Amino acid sequence: MELHTKIFKISPDNISDVIGECAEIIRRGGTVAIPTETVYGLGANALDPIAVKRIFYAKGRPADNPLIVHVASVEQLGHLVSEIPAQALSLMEVFWPGPLTLILKRTDVVPDITTGGLDTVAVRMPDNVIARELIRVSAKPLAAPSANISGRPSPTSAAHVLHDLEGRIDAVIDAGNTCIGVESTVIDMSGKKPAVLRPGYISAASIEDIIGEVEIGYNDHVTEEESVPRSPGMKYTHYSPSATVLLLEGSHDLVQDKIREMYNDFTYRGARVGLLVTSTGLLSLTNDMFYLGSKDEPEEVARNLFLGLRELDERGVNIILADGSFNHEGVGAAVMNRLRKASEMIIRL
Repeated sequence: MELHTKIFKISPDNISDVIGECAEIIRRGGTVAIPTETVYGLGANALDPIAVKRIFYAKGRPADNPLIVHVASVEQLGHLVSEIPAQALSLMEVFWPGPLTLILKRTDVVPDITTGGLDTVAVRMPDNVIARELIRVSAKPLAAPSANISGRPSPTSAAHVLHDLEGRIDAVIDAGNTCIGVESTVIDMSGKKPAVLRPGYISAASIEDIIGEVEIGYNDHVTEEESVPRSPGMKYTHYSPSATVLLLEGSHDLVQDKIREMYNDFTYRGARVGLLVTSTGLLSLTNDMFYLGSKDEPEEVARNLFLGLRELDERGVNIILADGSFNHEGVGAAVMNRLRKASEMIIRL
């Protein structure tokens, strides 16, 4: 049955009223798309199996794909996990609230549907006042994966959420564009050695500055063989637009030359080609181009990545040639992870 999706546009005058109404939706077992610093999340009471099931239904998300639970306080976290290792506490002190998700041993309070049947739960405290206030007022931890159709580019605005989920969710809080643009870093703290399972804004090097060496427990390709993924993003197609994405990696000049060559070749064959690039030197090639930002500013590229994929899709291109020649350090590693998972083919020059 189609829902009437309420749209709440935040202003300084209505924050309390919007939070109050959306908190009531959460307490009733409904779904509310919320802004965070990373991307928009689709929130529901993480401890209510029926409410969590509505997230899976709205997104078309596979049931074995675990969800991240968002909390507003360390006290709230204490009900969800059976232990917090010293290293996890150190990371929380430095990076919370913020775009870091910790995987910890869970208590029986957290239902299996939220964790994908695992004995662990992924948790984070968002660095967004609206998100944290909604959690506080509703008095419920929120399961909140990205507020999009599963497998599609993540939403960085309320418009993206509505494009995918209008009529499938109860409400969306429109607070403008998110500031980071890619999902949180995920680190597993439940084993013998910490392991980064998904790259994000907080780099592995930044984490190692706090707790010492960590393992890298992810690759940049879809792992269909993994029976039970330990983290979102480890299994199934992610971040993909309708158009076919071809990712070009290598030196900046080689990538720009290859984009020109492939654009001319595909266009000659009758395809409509979009460009996702980090150089204004390609502006004259086509109007179907999205400028991600400077190759030396991965934070700018991250903010624009999902916006660019969605915009080119809306223009009706068949093929997207994606420029992978930007700086891969820090958040650049997270951008490359998303682009590689979204791509049909990776061309290394």
